[in-house]
Amino acid sequence: MTSSVMQPNNPSTKDRHDLLYTALQQESRTEDFKNIIKLLSPPPDITTIHTPGSCKYIKVAVLGGGLAGLAAAFELRKLGFHVTLLEAEEERVGGRIYTHYFDKDLNFYGELGAMRFPVSHESTWHYIDLFNLNTRPFIQTNENAFIYVRGERVRNDPQGRGVQQCIYPKFDMTKDERNTPWFDLEDSVFLDPLKEIPPEIRKEILQIRENYHPSLDVADFYNLRQVMEKLGLSDGAIEMLTNVNPSTGGFLYNSFFEFLMETYPASFSYLYEIPGGLALLPQAFLNALLHDMPMDCYDGISPMDLGKVSLKLGHRVMALSQHRVDGGVSVHYNTKDDPVIKQEDFDFVVCTLPFSSLRRVELFPLFSSKKMQAIRILTYMSAQKTASLFQDRFWERGSPEERIIGGASKTDLPINTVWYPSDHGDFVDTVPPRIPGVLLSSYNWGQDAVRLGNIPDNIRLYDILRQLEAVHGLHRGSLNYLLQDYKTVHWNTEPWFWGAFSFYSPSENRLFSKVSITPEYNNRVFFAGEHVSVSRAWMQGSLQTGMMAANDVAKACKSLLSNL
Repeated sequence: MTSSVMQPNNPSTKDRHDLLYTALQQESRTEDFKNIIKLLSPPPDITTIHTPGSCKYIKVAVLGGGLAGLAAAFELRKLGFHVTLLEAEEERVGGRIYTHYFDKDLNFYGELGAMRFPVSHESTWHYIDLFNLNTRPFIQTNENAFIYVRGERVRNDPQGRGVQQCIYPKFDMTKDERNTPWFDLEDSVFLDPLKEIPPEIRKEILQIRENYHPSLDVADFYNLRQVMEKLGLSDGAIEMLTNVNPSTGGFLYNSFFEFLMETYPASFSYLYEIPGGLALLPQAFLNALLHDMPMDCYDGISPMDLGKVSLKLGHRVMALSQHRVDGGVSVHYNTKDDPVIKQEDFDFVVCTLPFSSLRRVELFPLFSSKKMQAIRILTYMSAQKTASLFQDRFWERGSPEERIIGGASKTDLPINTVWYPSDHGDFVDTVPPRIPGVLLSSYNWGQDAVRLGNIPDNIRLYDILRQLEAVHGLHRGSLNYLLQDYKTVHWNTEPWFWGAFSFYSPSENRLFSKVSITPEYNNRVFFAGEHVSVSRAWMQGSLQTGMMAANDVAKACKSLLSNL
């Protein structure tokens, strides 16, 4: 369990790098620092490929208005490309950034998609700094929060004594396991195998490669449970860990390589959020794309050189085809109000649609055989989030030893985890004001997400409130009087997504990581998104691959430019 140090608001690049170095120092692997920074940094700026405005007459379709699509469009505009951004959602961009506001003044909100980003995610911070967005620490761990397993409720104390004394006896564990804090057992699963890999091989974890070192292919061959078993953990210890930390339990049968991807860059050490909601990031992109003279974020580029961006919300991509003599690609789409399929021709396409959504797009001709296989079977995780607006922040009441400001409570109940807002982080030692607050009252994955997400709204709400009361030791029914509003998103059933994020199954990294991002249609269709990145399930993956795809389009258009 990483110890905490002071995190400043709006950290400078040096502040962030110091925090990352501290996290790596605490894990005795500072040798990874430079590689992590390099591998997660943005690619070279697109203006190093062509001069601004030099691609004025080239048309590019960007499919999908999530972060990958927005980043690709933002970069392509620098060179003057005529960009058409097609997004199936009718009222918003941002993809799986989904900030739900409960009031018209936007004071009370819950993050139903992405909610945090670590200091190591250089491409994410590139745009946050570019758009001058405010940031504050996202409190990841709180010792006052609860762990509630098999009817036992303990505080999340830093030594793990509560879990050892009250929860360990519920499981059939060995003597050595009983004498080891749960988070040390967890480190033996996630951190120790990573540190056994030489640093020069470790860096392959954050690379898209045709072939990986055998030690990483082995990590991709096993699922998490198999690794736990290989390390000698008893069935009781595995069961305990997956109950005490349900995020482990929800991913038990996914590739162990995915966990190395998150452990290597210290993804859960020193995280941040955007006050006012993460939706401010896609909104900043949108403001820049649709403004004729966005000088602040296109510094040094004349407005005359910027390309035109056409935003088409509510436009559903139905098919792609390539039959033109010049090699261009046709995009076939319709809208809810006009089901007749229309066609528009483009020189290039950047496809950021999740493969779960691309699966229903007709292709004439088909992509390569391996790409079609990846689109068909690539693993997407189920996830459900329910944000609840309460008229009183009951979790922040009591003595300093009782208040829960930020962090999460974890439970073996179907709600899995409860996340507390970090906005009162300055009131840890003083009494916070008595105002309403939004609780992420359930964030779960896997089968629990499917089950809780699919039951009727009234039954789901009833179950969530009762489980919240159990976790917090409240009288049954007491939260009925405090609840003002709620919003649930089950990402498996969200139109145009059909899955929360990619999290590969065993062998999928070896088989599909390179295949998934490889261009199709003779370098006319390029791919971006977290699902084809080295930072799957994070905004970083979308933003970095969006920039990479834009650069690849710029490189591929040289022959077209010579004919203009």
